[in-house]
Amino acid sequence: MNPLIAGFNLKKESEKIIKFLKAAFAKTGLKKLVIGVSGGVDSAASLYLAAKAIRPQKILIAHLYYFQPHISLIRHLCSSLQIPPQNQLFLSIKKPVDELKKSLELTNQHLAINRIRFGNVMARVRMLILFDLAKKHRALVYGTENKSENLLGYFTRYGDAASDIEPISHLYKTQVFQLAKYLKLPPKVLKAKPSAGLWVDQTDEGEFGFTYQEADQVLYQYFDKKISVSVIKKHFPNAEKIINFSKKNQFKQVVPYCL
Repeated sequence: MNPLIAGFNLKKESEKIIKFLKAAFAKTGLKKLVIGVSGGVDSAASLYLAAKAIRPQKILIAHLYYFQPHISLIRHLCSSLQIPPQNQLFLSIKKPVDELKKSLELTNQHLAINRIRFGNVMARVRMLILFDLAKKHRALVYGTENKSENLLGYFTRYGDAASDIEPISHLYKTQVFQLAKYLKLPPKVLKAKPSAGLWVDQTDEGEFGFTYQEADQVLYQYFDKKISVSVIKKHFPNAEKIINFSKKNQFKQVVPYCL
């Protein structure tokens, strides 16, 4: 039995997050939030929780797509939460990203480093737009990062990891998925393969070479329970691979280095 799921009280967790969000808004004095919604489970679950904490009229969503948009799905999410149409922005980032791609000479996408740089540019362009919207509307930028991504270092610094408030960053991906089912998210969202949408057919697990299901249990035992890799790998064959993936990105957790 996965301990992350076995002892996870979904009702209490959702209530705790909603209470946290209300307190954060009260503390900042701001009454609106801006959220980038991709159509995936993290942003959708975060959106549903936000709609329980503040009035839907105070939520501004932005679907900032480069490849295939998910407009009908996101409109369905907004409709179910009664987020008004004037609070919904659907914007292609292809033009500004392609301009930067040309200027930065990232046209050869067959080079792995160029592909990663290209993905980082997309993530940072999206966040530039979200922070500009937040300034325009006097709102908080609402993040959607989970604990699995954080521990693995699977994020773009000053891109998708940039935000004013994070509602699910303490939850592992498998816990977010369970919470999403509890919140009754649409089946299409629950069935979608986790992806940052950084290139065609890109998926998180395809990049990792392991699943979130396995990674979460390894990360939990290693970071939360302080169990050694030598013990963990007796039950999880990819344990070393997962921990090494995390360790190579540890520098992201401490930058900027300061005197």
